[in-house]
Amino acid sequence: MAQATQQRAMPKGPMRGRGMPIPKGSIPKGTLGRLLKTAFKYYKWRLIIVFTCILVSSTGSLISSLFMKTLIDEIIPKGVEFGFAAAARDLLGLILFMGGMYGLVVLTTFLYNRLMATVTQGLLYHLRTDMFKKMQTLPIKYFDTHAHGEIMSSYTNDTDATRQLIGQSLPSVMSNVLTLLVSIGVMLTFSFWLSLVVLCSTFVMTFIVKKIGGNSAKYMVAQQGALAGLEGFVEETMKGQKVVKVFTHEEQAKDDFDKYNANLFKAGEKAHTFGNILGPIIGNVGNFNYVLLTIIGGLFLTLGWTNYGFMNVFSGGGLLEIGIIVSFLGMSRNFAMIINQTSQQISMIAMGMAGAGRIFKLMDEEPEKDEGYVTLVNAEEDENGNLTETERRTGVWAWKHFHKADGTTTYTRLRGDIVMDMVDFGYVPEKQVLTDVTLYAKPGQKIAFVGATGAGKTTITNLINRFYDIADGKIRYDGININKIKKSDLRRSLGIVLQDTNLFTGTVMENIRYGRLDATDEECIAAAKLANADDFIRRLPDGYQTVLTNNGANLSQGQRQLLSIARAAVADAPAMILDEATSSIDTRTEALVQDGMDKLMKGRTVFVIAHRLSTVRNANAIMVLDHGKIIERGTHEQLIEQKGVYYQLYTGAFELE
Repeated sequence: MAQATQQRAMPKGPMRGRGMPIPKGSIPKGTLGRLLKTAFKYYKWRLIIVFTCILVSSTGSLISSLFMKTLIDEIIPKGVEFGFAAAARDLLGLILFMGGMYGLVVLTTFLYNRLMATVTQGLLYHLRTDMFKKMQTLPIKYFDTHAHGEIMSSYTNDTDATRQLIGQSLPSVMSNVLTLLVSIGVMLTFSFWLSLVVLCSTFVMTFIVKKIGGNSAKYMVAQQGALAGLEGFVEETMKGQKVVKVFTHEEQAKDDFDKYNANLFKAGEKAHTFGNILGPIIGNVGNFNYVLLTIIGGLFLTLGWTNYGFMNVFSGGGLLEIGIIVSFLGMSRNFAMIINQTSQQISMIAMGMAGAGRIFKLMDEEPEKDEGYVTLVNAEEDENGNLTETERRTGVWAWKHFHKADGTTTYTRLRGDIVMDMVDFGYVPEKQVLTDVTLYAKPGQKIAFVGATGAGKTTITNLINRFYDIADGKIRYDGININKIKKSDLRRSLGIVLQDTNLFTGTVMENIRYGRLDATDEECIAAAKLANADDFIRRLPDGYQTVLTNNGANLSQGQRQLLSIARAAVADAPAMILDEATSSIDTRTEALVQDGMDKLMKGRTVFVIAHRLSTVRNANAIMVLDHGKIIERGTHEQLIEQKGVYYQLYTGAFELE
């Protein structure tokens, strides 16, 4: 009670977790270059046009400064000396020129923004597509060791940050940099001395941007990582909301959320604090530069100092004109504004590059290795028992084995003969899960695994599927080392019903057909009848066309399991793995399903994992596992006679019943 009171008294909101370290983040080297390379791969000519348009539009900010110089130094003096009429033509020509230039700037700005919209959305389309395709090649281990919400963050937050980087930040920075370069060229043409003043202030601004903007960028990267962690936690909590409610874990869930939220708050607070103080500092440095230029320009005019620039350096210099000072003042203002705008983009660039880096990190994950070359093909068998490959579905499957040594190809009929010989395995090298596991399953046999939780039952089936590869020993399928069989063909030969059901958004028919995409409606209905699922399916609002959402949340757990069994039935694989296949089905439904399962298992090699020992009494062999070792094996009757561990489990189970 005291603990609960203490938890309620703890401060809420961003003050929570102040003692926790701010999460760190980093941007992988070469991220920007890789992102641009990817963009050029798909949109080379569009980007070339964009760059050209940015180059043209970046000169727009100089037009007003050059206009003022020409107006003050040429047109006004001409009007004073020769009258307004004499200067009117030049003024009109200058106005028309300015109008044409501004029109060109508007046109090129519109064009490159329009093209960048296509490039940005198109690039995100390709990145998401490449990410999803890569995700399908990753091993099960990757998904076992990464939070699903964190992976989802790559498709949402990271792609959005990349969108801002490509669509807004990079074009803006590129335009600003080109404008600065052109401005520096114009300044050096007019006056070296005033250019030196502007360049000195620019150096000061750049130093400030590097120091303060660098901190903002660092925390923006950390914010992106903290956001991914928060989403992973929220996704996990939503998925387990029933467990949270059942065990009244709400307060602890809030506390844990506060920690993730505090991490995100602190990273965001630091990032935006540095980002927000940067603008005023740069603005004041720009104001100081503006005043300094005015003073120095005034001294040049008052004292008649010689001015040098590219336009007169070879002629011995000349006096500084008022128009040049006015132009410099305008360009100085523009300089400060551009540097300020660029500094504001630094944090967005950092966040975008962090997002792109996380996207590329997913793409660079090591794909599931598959060195297999033995494939599964449809076959025809003649009267002599010889097999030949065929394109049509015959119901006869064969392993197509190409022998490199002599260049021959042999066909071995798929029977479901599976042998594990002296197998050792551990999910991590330092902790062994299975030790010296040896077993065999002849075609049509039913092999059952029993034992305490964590004994290694599910691990064995994971190895048969090659979700993980063994550390030592051999696993042979119809006499072929499974390392030689292509993983996709190996898994196609194995039907599987998992303890945790997974149904996808779509109709009931589509979910059953997931087991074999070329199955007809009639075959799907036959599979449902075999699993005794047809009756409840027809009572659904739209029967087989009822749409399932949210992992079939509108069905009971038992009904979802029946659909999983029907899916395995339509796959019609010669070998089956049933991992607690009836664990979520009530006793009455189990009796109905068992009949269908017996039909489904007939003529097939079946591996069964079951806690209900009554479901494995008719198994050809029962393996009792303990701490990754097979400690007993035999039929139900043999193991009962031994009065060992299986006898204790079996009789104890019935005593509990």
